[in-house]
Amino acid sequence: MTELPRDAVPPPSVLDAFGVEGNPVSLVGGQGRSVLVSGFVFKPAEGTDDEVEWATSLFEKLAPSDGFRVPRPLRAVDGRSVVNGWTASEFLTGEPGPKGHWTGVLSAGCAFHAALREYPRPDFLSRHTHPWAVGDRVAWGEQDVAVTGDLAEPLSALLELRRPVEQEAAQLIHGDLTGNVLFAMNEVPAVIDFSPYWRPPVFAEAIVVADGLLWFDLPSDLVTGGSNHPDWQQMLIRALIFRLVAHSESTRPSGHAQSGEPERYVRATGIVANKLARIQE
Repeated sequence: MTELPRDAVPPPSVLDAFGVEGNPVSLVGGQGRSVLVSGFVFKPAEGTDDEVEWATSLFEKLAPSDGFRVPRPLRAVDGRSVVNGWTASEFLTGEPGPKGHWTGVLSAGCAFHAALREYPRPDFLSRHTHPWAVGDRVAWGEQDVAVTGDLAEPLSALLELRRPVEQEAAQLIHGDLTGNVLFAMNEVPAVIDFSPYWRPPVFAEAIVVADGLLWFDLPSDLVTGGSNHPDWQQMLIRALIFRLVAHSESTRPSGHAQSGEPERYVRATGIVANKLARIQE
């Protein structure tokens, strides 16, 4: 077994604080920063300690569901949710989607969002400035940004297609479901790595489909799968803007999109535009 770098594993003092013993083993996914120790996943905390405490408390309150499961947070012996920058939760088995599990990802997302419906909007969302928060605001017309030059044309095409949508109740949603739903035999899907946003749940569904158009061989029927929603195509357009702007923001300071990314957005935009045109006929 390859020994992990010291800064990639929780130090013994952190494991002691959580009451866990064992040798850390690197996990696939989680941006390569998650490790498994004696049945618990340790990873660096994302956001402030207050944000982590909010997420920990939320996941502790979520009732068991026949549509999804979530990893239960592990608190330190003294009750803290963060110790020296590390968090911990139970390890759930399962293979990540979305390939072969597109409808499962979407169904788990619907069940998850139904469980979140009554939770209030956390104040910290308005303070987020990471690339995905910027992408979200641009997608919904709440902020304007200049994107890297090779993404400017695809963004312009998407903005020309964007139209106002009917006012729909916003709520907490998971804005990155695509690769964060696990599937295991005889288990309901597990939703992990919660990325909170305050939008209509159909937007989260559109992000999954947009991801499929951009980076996976998405089954064609899923592109129009939400077409019974009056603003489905507009949600897809916003989802593509969300991903495009987030990618552009992530390229700073180099200012160049990854190879092939502009072409992905041109292709996906063309598919959505054609679907939109046929629906409007």
